[in-house]
Amino acid sequence: MCYDYILPDENNNPVQKKTECHSLVIVGANGSGKTRLGAWMEKNMIDKTHRISAQRVLTFGKYIQQKSYEQATNMLLFGTENSSGVHDERWGWDGEKYNYVSSMLNDYENVLSSLTAKQINQQEKFINECKKKDLTGEEYNKVPEMILDKLQRIWNMVFPHREIDISDGKVLASLRRNKAFIEYNGKDMSDGERVALYLIAQCLCIPENKIIIIDEPEIHLHRSIIDKIWSAIESEREDCLFIYITHDTQFAASHKNSEKIWIKEYDGTSWQYEKVEDSNLPEQLLLDILGNRKPVLFVEGTNDSYDTKLYSEIYKEYYVISCGSCSSVISQTKAMNSNTQLHHLKCYGIIDRDHRSDYEINSYKKDNIYALKVAEVENLFLVEQLLYVINDILGFSDNNNIKQLEDYILNRFAEEIEKQICESIVSDIKYKLSTIDLSAKNEEKIKAHLESEFKNISYDEIKTKHMEEFNQILDSKIYCDVLKVFNCKSLSTSIGHYFNLANKNYRDFILRQIKGKRSTEIIDAIIPYLPKDIPLDIDTK
Repeated sequence: MCYDYILPDENNNPVQKKTECHSLVIVGANGSGKTRLGAWMEKNMIDKTHRISAQRVLTFGKYIQQKSYEQATNMLLFGTENSSGVHDERWGWDGEKYNYVSSMLNDYENVLSSLTAKQINQQEKFINECKKKDLTGEEYNKVPEMILDKLQRIWNMVFPHREIDISDGKVLASLRRNKAFIEYNGKDMSDGERVALYLIAQCLCIPENKIIIIDEPEIHLHRSIIDKIWSAIESEREDCLFIYITHDTQFAASHKNSEKIWIKEYDGTSWQYEKVEDSNLPEQLLLDILGNRKPVLFVEGTNDSYDTKLYSEIYKEYYVISCGSCSSVISQTKAMNSNTQLHHLKCYGIIDRDHRSDYEINSYKKDNIYALKVAEVENLFLVEQLLYVINDILGFSDNNNIKQLEDYILNRFAEEIEKQICESIVSDIKYKLSTIDLSAKNEEKIKAHLESEFKNISYDEIKTKHMEEFNQILDSKIYCDVLKVFNCKSLSTSIGHYFNLANKNYRDFILRQIKGKRSTEIIDAIIPYLPKDIPLDIDTK
């Protein structure tokens, strides 16, 4: 099925659009003119649209106001009992104008009146049909599913432990507990329950073949039921196009099989927008990047890990995104740099050194992916310049504790050097194997090429190279060289006592200090170990 809708051009003239998707999600940051765009669409398609505001009153009385089907429908659509053809009264007068944008929509009573009026109308139609068949002796049809049946079916799917009953001009709800039901008045339901009833009822009452515009479809709804409720409503109204307006990128990304439009800018008069195209990036990540408008830095770790916390303080002009693994940093940085929609944003990736060879590290630079000058991010907490800053912050009178700390790490390195050499050998071999080209179509050629490449990988040569490198560093006892190759995540959680801190609290202490008045000194101490190709001041490059 194909649906028609409109969007404004640069002069705010309506442009006809078509989509085969049942829903359209318009995403934009706060202040991007989303609500005004919804109001513009409503005003320019007044006979085809019904818009549900984000600002809505969720209260209703104990009894539903009974109206005729025509009266109730007109009140729902136009805010008046007469079919005016315009929506002015629905949005209300603010003293200067009919305010389609910021008025608080107070139509819950109208929604419930329309719901019961439509139920009565459907019942009357069925009864009249039965009477006609009774006169001719025909067999009655089975009672059809009516609007309240549909509402209850959707409700039970969304709230399996709560029931709702709309009858005798009242809304009653009940909670199932220990095989018993606790009944309460509908007006006393939670915000989530009341907004769910409001949305389900309103969408079921709207006449056929409308465009339903919903501003902030996620508001007051628990994350676990948002997609469930809207999918259920959409399946009941396949005749309607649903247009969701939201700043919630998680909602936008999770709403599958829908067209997505990103509002780039609003100058108070007109909008700049673009369709969100398919991408190798996860859709929510793509939407987050579009909305943030900052240069992007992909890092290892999680949102709560030390990687992200530290990089976020140092690279303040960047949108720092945690990717988990190193391979994810590499793949997402490459994907973003190849995405034409994001060509206006600079993008970089930082990875741990992790026993990588200089050749491997250099191979990533063409994709704006750079390695630290220490083995892993935890070692940034151990660099010598930072140790002196921490010593000064804590008021130590000399640097003897730093000498002891460095000796401790050098000794740990000596104790674990065999393990470090083995890990380095494995890393080197894995990389060499990953670069073997197996694109030949012929099986014999693949086999021959593979055997040839295997011959070029000499375990003994690789082992000798890494043993010489590590032993040279061990013999030199140069502290910064050790940090460059020593992979041991527990190091930074074993040295706090040298500063009279609990070992486990050392990194947290630095992260607190980096937010304080000594932040510049701490960042300056770490900068020499960061990739120089990633500018701290993005405007300088």
